[in-house]
Amino acid sequence: MKKFVQRVLPLAFLLSLVLLMSGCGKQSLSEQNVLKTDQASNAITWGVKADTRLFGLMNIKTSQIEGFDIDMAKAITKQILGKDGKAKFIQVTSSTRIPMLKNGNIDAIIATMTISPERAKQVDFSKPYFNAGQAILVKKGSKIKNIRDLNYKGAKVLAVQGSTSAINVAKFAPKASVLELSDYAQAFTALKSGQGDALTTDNGILYGMSLESPNYVVVGGAFTKEPYGIAVNKGQKPMTKAVDQAVSNMKKSGEYQRLLNKWFGKVPGFSEGGN
Repeated sequence: MKKFVQRVLPLAFLLSLVLLMSGCGKQSLSEQNVLKTDQASNAITWGVKADTRLFGLMNIKTSQIEGFDIDMAKAITKQILGKDGKAKFIQVTSSTRIPMLKNGNIDAIIATMTISPERAKQVDFSKPYFNAGQAILVKKGSKIKNIRDLNYKGAKVLAVQGSTSAINVAKFAPKASVLELSDYAQAFTALKSGQGDALTTDNGILYGMSLESPNYVVVGGAFTKEPYGIAVNKGQKPMTKAVDQAVSNMKKSGEYQRLLNKWFGKVPGFSEGGN
């Protein structure tokens, strides 16, 4: 038994040493410089939504995702990497975007993501690039005219998992119940089938739904402020600074306003809200 232990212990020590040395060569995501990596590959991988009209929606004819967030990502990429810089896109949802960023599947998130203190504990945000506000969508002719009209027992509000919408409903209409769906397409379908009295999320997203189906309207105006930010992993200050500078350059050159007009210029009732 003693000889066996004498033989095994050195082997175990060597194995531990090998594992330790192999681990030393690997950096955590927070230690890596994402900006330098992207500059070396001349590409930035963005997490974007593909179910959100006006911001990021899959075009079934071209199999390309289109929207304001997509055009912003392309423009920011060229600002950071130059005219030959390439923007790559990976689909995310409200519930998968942060885990995918943390896992290193994407370099940054531009996906109608509200800047909040809770999220800021997990990721770093750029300065706001779009000033949204939470609102409600109802069927035309509904007795519901604002969020307060939903503050009664039996009222059901539809929202999307992983968003801040349900939390805000609890503040403004605490008596209402909230049914959370996995994405906006499912939530809108649920509203159309009568599973809820109203659908709530950011007004920019709701305007897109109303544009698609005019029998549904945004009512009551925004009852919160929901500034959208671009998210990167914690500790990636060079990347955050580069994104902020890119957006600032776009606003100065008029490119930002051009993209805003392209996607929201003809949306009935749209308010830029300081964008």
